[in-house]
Amino acid sequence: MSVKNLKQKKIELRSKYKKIRQNMPLDKKQQLDKSLFENFVNNIEYKNAKTILAFVSKDIEVDTTEIINKAFSDNKTVAVPLCNTEEKLMDYYIIKSFDDLEKGSYGLLEPITDRCEKVTDFTSSICMVPGLVYDQSGYRLGFGKGYYDRFLIDYSGVTVGVCYSRCIEQELPRGFYDKPIDLVITDKFTLDTRNM
Repeated sequence: MSVKNLKQKKIELRSKYKKIRQNMPLDKKQQLDKSLFENFVNNIEYKNAKTILAFVSKDIEVDTTEIINKAFSDNKTVAVPLCNTEEKLMDYYIIKSFDDLEKGSYGLLEPITDRCEKVTDFTSSICMVPGLVYDQSGYRLGFGKGYYDRFLIDYSGVTVGVCYSRCIEQELPRGFYDKPIDLVITDKFTLDTRNM
């Protein structure tokens, strides 16, 4: 597939899955989020992790607030990303509660840096990775900004995609630099792509 065709296909898929998520009735979304939460916190990777690199969800994303609250109550270290929009990079900062967040880049809730410590050691961590759609091999389509792609190049911990089961494709178009996620946890099943 040519670069031009690849970009066009990704645009079409992003549009399709944004619509699916935007049109999901709230009660159905809450039900799926609850099932996904259960699957996430009962996964061995979550149980073994000391640090959860989380993202604070937007309306059309899988709700991560309950996962973050559970990690707080399980005495895990919780860190969320801060986007550097000039360099298109992100760093993680430890938060103690949602009060450590403020609205930042792209309308996302981000850590208040003067009260949060930057993460420099990613030992025993798992990284939650947002995606509009995943495929059976763990490849994803995000929102197209590339922050996670750049961060994950040097990240050696376990990567965990959270996604609704209706937003899984057999195979997504992928570029040379695209990297699969280790686990994809949905409301119905978990895909472990490391043994593929």
